[in-house]
Amino acid sequence: MPPASPPSRIRIRMSARPIDEPHRVASQLELLFDLTFVVAVAAATAELAHHIAGGHGLAGLIPFLQVFFAIWWAWMNFTWFASCYDTDDVAYRLLTMVQMAGVLVLAAGVPAAAGHDDYAIVTLGYFIMRLGLVAQWARAGLEDRERRRTALRYAAGVGLLQVGWVLRLVLDEAGVLPPSLRLPFFLCLAVLELAVPRWAERVNPTTWHPHHIAERYGLFTIILLGESVLAASRGVQGALEAGRGGGALVVVAGSGLVLLFALWWLYFLVEAGEGLTERRHRSFLWGYGHYGIFAALAALGAGLEVAVEQGGHRLEVSPLAVGYAVAVPVAVFLVLIAALHALLTARAAVRPPVVAAGVAAVLLLPLAAPGIGVTAVVAAVAAVCVLLVAVTIARGRRSAGHVHALGADHGQQP
Repeated sequence: MPPASPPSRIRIRMSARPIDEPHRVASQLELLFDLTFVVAVAAATAELAHHIAGGHGLAGLIPFLQVFFAIWWAWMNFTWFASCYDTDDVAYRLLTMVQMAGVLVLAAGVPAAAGHDDYAIVTLGYFIMRLGLVAQWARAGLEDRERRRTALRYAAGVGLLQVGWVLRLVLDEAGVLPPSLRLPFFLCLAVLELAVPRWAERVNPTTWHPHHIAERYGLFTIILLGESVLAASRGVQGALEAGRGGGALVVVAGSGLVLLFALWWLYFLVEAGEGLTERRHRSFLWGYGHYGIFAALAALGAGLEVAVEQGGHRLEVSPLAVGYAVAVPVAVFLVLIAALHALLTARAAVRPPVVAAGVAAVLLLPLAAPGIGVTAVVAAVAAVCVLLVAVTIARGRRSAGHVHALGADHGQQP
């Protein structure tokens, strides 16, 4: 990793960093940036858990996915920008801190958005985040002549779409936008947001670093797994406050922890840095596919919180609904992680039939929840994921033994 900019360097000319820069890792500022997202994700997860516990999980899902899109997209945009243009000078740090402030404002607005369909504070936070990002892209356009058009396309695209988000809020607040058009309007703007990087990169692609990007995505995955641990601990706290504990609470909490360990193992089966280096053209699919991965992990945290709390005392929500609140995010994660791994490697880390069988088992298990209880369902889902990990380990050992045998045979030939 190159040495950080000394404090005396107030300004460093912004230019693209090399694609093959050795030992490129996340900076301290990027790690601080990620921590602000912990607050926003925790707020979104808590609101979804509240809806699930009240028996309104499906009603809370759309607001959760909308808010999470804003969180994920803001994080992703900065991450890829920083991979190419991290100067670590005063201006860069201050504009990044502006974006952090926007994340905290957005987090403050999550309860109103999820509970009352009021996106005013969320839009304000998103506006602050995008303001900092547009300024950074504009600076890159002024100082990096080689990729000026690319950077200015990013600045223009992000800026214009931010006008669209503000317009959506104004129309909604004025009562001009019918409730039936709120979601289509959101989806239209979201699709346009996703199109901006593709449009901008067509001029002259940015020099993002594959190993740096892989590390950043891995770190955010770990953060989301940590959020699930936090959510489960809130469930334990709720059960204990209700005066209920016992073996069921211990089993469901322990099973949730084992489940998260297994998902961590499955995510890191493939070295994403090497895959992105060899298949750089698939970076868009890989990066965008992580919206589903990240949202599934956050939603799983909400499901585990309710499942753990129900393991300690009876909630109004049905065991079937709680079982699917855990099973569906796990199934989505398994499908998407297998697809994303397939984008980066010619040899699947987990064979598709094995993944399909695991997903089918996970989705069928909640049907037994009314009879066996949520605790048993969570334990069984965890067992399925542990079995998938065991299959990959066994397959890896067989493959290593096969390669070793081939090498030995080759060495015996005259």
